[in-house]
Amino acid sequence: MTDTPLDRRLNAFRPDLADARLEGRVEAARFVTGSEARVVVPVLDLRSAPRADAGLDTQLILAEEVRVFEEADGFAWVQAGRDGYVGYVEAAGLAAPAANAPTHVVTVPRTFLYAEADMKKRAVAALSLGSRLTIVGATTTRGTDYALTDTGEAVVAAHLRPAGDAFADYVAVAETLERTPYLWGGTSAFGIDCSGLVQLSLRMAGRSAPRDTDMQAAGLGAPLAGRDALRRGDLVFWKGHVAIVTDGETIIHASGHAMMVVREPLNEAIERIARLYDRPIGFRRP
Repeated sequence: MTDTPLDRRLNAFRPDLADARLEGRVEAARFVTGSEARVVVPVLDLRSAPRADAGLDTQLILAEEVRVFEEADGFAWVQAGRDGYVGYVEAAGLAAPAANAPTHVVTVPRTFLYAEADMKKRAVAALSLGSRLTIVGATTTRGTDYALTDTGEAVVAAHLRPAGDAFADYVAVAETLERTPYLWGGTSAFGIDCSGLVQLSLRMAGRSAPRDTDMQAAGLGAPLAGRDALRRGDLVFWKGHVAIVTDGETIIHASGHAMMVVREPLNEAIERIARLYDRPIGFRRP
């Protein structure tokens, strides 16, 4: 067995069951390879235990891939493909991998999926920024262009980009999420936390990031010596919190104080947070 404890957030192992890739590194009664699945609901909560009242650790959004190690009593024990996070999700939110890979991604904070290509018809779901869809056609209704999905619904075409078409400035993505409600464990435009804002915004720019603040503070990008050289896109870390620098003097962050994504002068944030917790522990350039 390994002498270095494995992070349970990123490694699937329990006394009774573990990921086969960890055999020889952890003890478990049984090792399994798991099976591939995808998220088929707009937002899927990933929790610390297989119970609806268990704490929310993170979220998965439409078309994300997971590896399923166990399914029991309506819950699946999974590892997210995006960032490796391990936890329990409602099994009804998963399905077998699609025959065709997603072709487009939602690039506005929120949009609607319609039963028909007509904004006056029924909206069947609301989708977050970052949701991926497989588009198989297009049509125009009363001057509005719609993209048609492989499941027969429609979405406003202007709200999508091809899946490989990344934003140049990840901070600009974060700025579109201003006033999004704060949600501990949230990773979508319906509710988001501080590290979720960083992760989602970077993902829309074609860049990966770990899920939690401590992971980001330890290894996202390169460390900076101090705040004097801060520029747009740099990150400021407190213990348990992260903010994105917009112009060297201002930050945008999912604030538990404001309970929403806000812009705030960096100096004011440092002084306010110091009164309750402490001063920044580091600065990084992703």
